[in-house]
Amino acid sequence: MSETLSSRIHDEERQGKAYAPVVEDLRAHRKKFYIESYGCQMNFADSEIVASILNEKGFGATGNYQEADLVLLNTCSIREKAEQTVRHRLQMFRQVKENKPGMLIGVLGCMAERLKGKFLEEEKLVDIVVGPDAYRTLPGLIEEAESGQRAVNVLLSREETYADISPIRLDSNGVTAFVSIMRGCNNMCSFCVVPFTRGRERSRDAASIVRECEDLFKRGYKEVTLLGQNVDSYYYVDEGKDEIVTFARLLEKVALIAPSLRVRFSTSHPKDITDEVLYIMAKYENICKYIHLPVQSGSTRILQLMNRTYTREWYIARVGRIREILPDCGISSDIIAGFCTETEEDHQETLALMQHARYDMSYMFFYSERPGTLAARRYADDVAEDVKKRRLDEIVKLQNSLSLESNRQDIGKIFTVLIEGDSKKSAADWRGRNSQNKVVVFPKEGNLQKGDYAQVKVEDCTGATLIGKVI
Repeated sequence: MSETLSSRIHDEERQGKAYAPVVEDLRAHRKKFYIESYGCQMNFADSEIVASILNEKGFGATGNYQEADLVLLNTCSIREKAEQTVRHRLQMFRQVKENKPGMLIGVLGCMAERLKGKFLEEEKLVDIVVGPDAYRTLPGLIEEAESGQRAVNVLLSREETYADISPIRLDSNGVTAFVSIMRGCNNMCSFCVVPFTRGRERSRDAASIVRECEDLFKRGYKEVTLLGQNVDSYYYVDEGKDEIVTFARLLEKVALIAPSLRVRFSTSHPKDITDEVLYIMAKYENICKYIHLPVQSGSTRILQLMNRTYTREWYIARVGRIREILPDCGISSDIIAGFCTETEEDHQETLALMQHARYDMSYMFFYSERPGTLAARRYADDVAEDVKKRRLDEIVKLQNSLSLESNRQDIGKIFTVLIEGDSKKSAADWRGRNSQNKVVVFPKEGNLQKGDYAQVKVEDCTGATLIGKVI
């Protein structure tokens, strides 16, 4: 009935997880495309934009890459493992293409710009390379590739937000959906490639975000997650209405669509999350009481090397403010073990901060140097891999105990749970999440259906799952 915590312990970018679309009615389409996505939720949302662009040009989705005319991998550069996985998949697709000469293979997303030369020329694995800001040009690039040319567009943009494109929801459960509210990032964290692969930060116009959320609600969706690399820095000037829309104001606009539409968001930067956002969360019941607040390290010295622009004390104060305004708020984090020059004392500070913050769950991984980042240029990756792995193991074990303790405290409580579908373990049980983003599993009873809200009393738990019963 329960999920293992290990299935949730990975970095936020969900490395190595493939994502293939459900099959649409292909009779209406002349050609078929297949897409896999790796990485963060932004990549998965981008794949839905790509699907919409291709659909307009007569392509229909298929879940079988062997029958596809166009195979696309939406890639991530956050960790080396993801790049190895993508290269392996490209080699597999290339073998299929040998028996299907008309097939085109393309790489999208964050790896596109950095590895375009290797993919196109050295290894000849792909026909098309498209960066995150160039998806509108994909139809033209496909035509180029069909004529035998290698087609490339990895130009970054200061304006592109794809605000006018209605995403096609791929592999959707029909209950929850991601809505991108901004693109790029202005934070130059020294370990991160995002500013180089996704460009500078720009916010999508608020009206288009609200319209997309309204449309999802009309189509039966019950939850939207507002996505951005740093949602708290969202800022849009609506000149037509002479209105400045901050993230707090945007949250309120979406919450007001309907009381039965749940609203989540990700990701928050500790330096930018404001009391105004916390008070808006407290004001509206349908804004979920959950914040993903990456800390990365508990050491101020390491945070400075990471260019995180806050101290250990600042982060602790932010957690305290969340607990003060939203006592029932769930908090999760990202943690990196073994960053450049990290000492045992730095590591112990991270463990101590975890104990203080009492995270419900965390995405944890050891440092992997990424070419082109500030850290790669400035610092030596000087912590031995066995030390990194040992420190990560200690972080994971501590988080396991914190997660179990947090879940045990929920035994006897009653939560409103949005049913997302069958439990992964048994079709006799429902699986959903509460406001705090905890997975809740409970037996199917009465006339409840997927997409309904259920009042569930927690009777037991594991480190990853609350187990309850409908009351």
